[in-house]
Amino acid sequence: MKQAYEQVGVAMTCRSYEEYMRMFDLREEEVAQGETLDIAGGGSSFTAEARTRGYAAYAVDPRYKGSFEGWVAEAEAEIETSTAKLAGLAEHYDWTYYGDLERHRAGRVASLQQFASHAQDASGREFYIPGSLPSLPFDDRRFDLVLCSHFLFLYADQFDKQFHLDAVLEMMRVSRKAVLIYPLISLRLDPYPHMEHIMDEIRKHEGRPELFRSQLPFIPGSIHGLKINL
Repeated sequence: MKQAYEQVGVAMTCRSYEEYMRMFDLREEEVAQGETLDIAGGGSSFTAEARTRGYAAYAVDPRYKGSFEGWVAEAEAEIETSTAKLAGLAEHYDWTYYGDLERHRAGRVASLQQFASHAQDASGREFYIPGSLPSLPFDDRRFDLVLCSHFLFLYADQFDKQFHLDAVLEMMRVSRKAVLIYPLISLRLDPYPHMEHIMDEIRKHEGRPELFRSQLPFIPGSIHGLKINL
């Protein structure tokens, strides 16, 4: 019997630059050569860490409309909630990268601290833009690389097929080179049921979809992500 991860609403998660690079099987030069957008970035430190490397990275999330203190408080609470959930499901996950539950939690805390340090003043906060799919506040072809981690497809029970299609096409609209989405399974650990339809629509809109193999398949069955070349 599959052990689903129970979640109400969309979690504000905290993942690091290295986790992003592994999840999306990215090379350093791909991030260095242009502008990158992290969609539903939450409290992740990808943008902060990319900026310290001199890369042009941005994050967008509907929560960024609220107060900075609210972002941090919600992310802190989510770390404790997710850790408690994972404690009951630990045997089903792949701990190759994280080692164990406490190291997983420590990584989340470290990512949030880096995010908070970067976003706490106006000079850093300009890189965190309020907005949400399927209507992003950016011009056409604004970014070279568009990333979406642990949102689309994962919340298949909360967002319908049309939302997913509209969201994918919107990400294609704001990208010049490629869109990457990971993972391709729902919180019930089932493959997203409308993937073939999504792939067909991507092709109709002049995108070239392909699967890539993630280097961080922590969630059971989360081996692949979707890359859309433009």
